[in-house]
Amino acid sequence: MKKYNVAVVGAGVVGIEMLRPLKQRNFPVNTIKVLARSARDIKVDGDIYSVEPIAADAFNGIDIALFAGTEGEKGAAVTYAAEAVKRGAVVIDNGADFRMDPNVPLVVPEVNGADVKKHKGIIANPNCSTIQMVVALNPIHKKVGIKKIIVTTLQASSGAGKSAVEQLKEETSLIAQGGFENIHVRTTNKSMAQQLAYNCFPHIGSFVEGDYTNEEWKLVHETHKIMHAPKIKISATTVRVPVRTGHSESVYIETAKPITAAQAKNILAKAPGIILVDDVKNNLYPMPKDVEGKDETFVGRVRQDAFNKKGLWLWVVADNLRKGAATNAVQIAECLLSLR
Repeated sequence: MKKYNVAVVGAGVVGIEMLRPLKQRNFPVNTIKVLARSARDIKVDGDIYSVEPIAADAFNGIDIALFAGTEGEKGAAVTYAAEAVKRGAVVIDNGADFRMDPNVPLVVPEVNGADVKKHKGIIANPNCSTIQMVVALNPIHKKVGIKKIIVTTLQASSGAGKSAVEQLKEETSLIAQGGFENIHVRTTNKSMAQQLAYNCFPHIGSFVEGDYTNEEWKLVHETHKIMHAPKIKISATTVRVPVRTGHSESVYIETAKPITAAQAKNILAKAPGIILVDDVKNNLYPMPKDVEGKDETFVGRVRQDAFNKKGLWLWVVADNLRKGAATNAVQIAECLLSLR
């Protein structure tokens, strides 16, 4: 089997997480080069990686460049993607900068893996909350069509980066030591806009058009592009919750044709990348504590709207650092190799 030279750009939570599925999924790696702003060594699951300072010529000889990206900011791909492509690499970017570019495929392999064929050097990895939603909904859409989606996301602190996880830890410790008063004032780490421990707040991203946040609009525009279904009506609310890792979503859909909950469960149980956990009699349903470190999208609480035969509720949970970022990027790379 041919082996490939891979660059991972970024040594934060997503960059580190990208190294894991490369190894765990036995990606045919010849060499791995980790690039970041400064040189250092990092240890991941017992393996030591030497991080090199990022520069244009660092992409010489690289076949695939995985950019970890930073949500809400201009990622390194804006500066270095063109340089990597010029040197012969295919860029898979986890940041938001290229997602809606009409010349850049936006790919979730279980949904639109064939779109990688359209790449011109760059392939975009979708937003974490979008990925798990389209994995869960696409099998139903293919069977009966979806006309409307109403989704509320409950997004973990790790979606906002390592500093947000540390803020949650610090706040929780402060509350344990001395009560709830002035927690956000007492916290030294204030990466999030509000206190997160023992709290949740409906504010992820920046408020933009129609008083929705850009995180909420991502669910709209990215879903349209990935599912090739621009007519689906989508409305979203995104909420930050006091969970370390694992995004949860309460999703309501209205289908073009009637479908029962039993039929939907049967479709989901057979779909790639999905694990159905739906045994309410025994209190079994997807929860973020159980999906951390896993690559599948977990679906449960599937039930029909009591007043609409075309209405269906689903509860969707996935590890936002794995399937929502790192693993999906590696799966895109696997799709690339299948075409060679």
